[in-house]
Amino acid sequence: MILLRRSALALTVAAAVASTLSACAYNEALGRSQFLLVDNAALAQQSTAAWRDAIAKPGVITTGAQVDRIRRVGDRLVQAAGLGGRTWDYAVFTEDSPNAFVLPSGQIGVTTSLLALVKNDDQLASVIGHEIGHVVANHAAERASNQTVTSVGLAAVGGAAGRYGEAVNAYGGLAAQYGLLLPYSRRDELEADRLGVDYMQGAGFRPSEAVALWRLMAAQRQTSIPQFASTHPSDATRIDALQQYIASRGWN
Repeated sequence: MILLRRSALALTVAAAVASTLSACAYNEALGRSQFLLVDNAALAQQSTAAWRDAIAKPGVITTGAQVDRIRRVGDRLVQAAGLGGRTWDYAVFTEDSPNAFVLPSGQIGVTTSLLALVKNDDQLASVIGHEIGHVVANHAAERASNQTVTSVGLAAVGGAAGRYGEAVNAYGGLAAQYGLLLPYSRRDELEADRLGVDYMQGAGFRPSEAVALWRLMAAQRQTSIPQFASTHPSDATRIDALQQYIASRGWN
């Protein structure tokens, strides 16, 4: 009986491991493999619903000069990122914290505070490009997939994709941070920084303005903590990494 139980356990573990391995996918933009039980397509329905809820709230601007500005910048960046084959929606949120978000279903939101902070469209592009980088990198889906395994255990990995409704709850709603995104790791943030400047360069913006933007964020942090800046890498680490990457590509 003990041997039978051990055999059954071994088979269960083997099946779980096989399911886990089959969920690994290589992300060419990152140059690494990712564990993905869900993907951006699976996030689309939930993020579209969250966007509808968000823009229905008071203080959200969906037309006018500010929206036109982020549309002009955003359209160039999504084309550079290879995401132009869809309709993108834009909105401005009245908010004290400089912030932006991009949803995998094709929506971009920017706060009034960020628009007031940036000195030019290149700096605005650095923030939006960074957020688009998270989408291309599948960071949200990767985090949800990893949290699914943590919460339900390896034995349930095989059925996790079919229970995506449970996994997406980990994201929370847009009401909290406007993002439908789990907190990102230091690696995720630095990857999104790199992809963001790639898209800035491809779209005709100045990558060096990403460094200038983070210096502005660092100065603002002296008196408050912007939500967009409250991530794992320190300002100095981010700025140094961006400068090294931009220099390595010969950009300015």
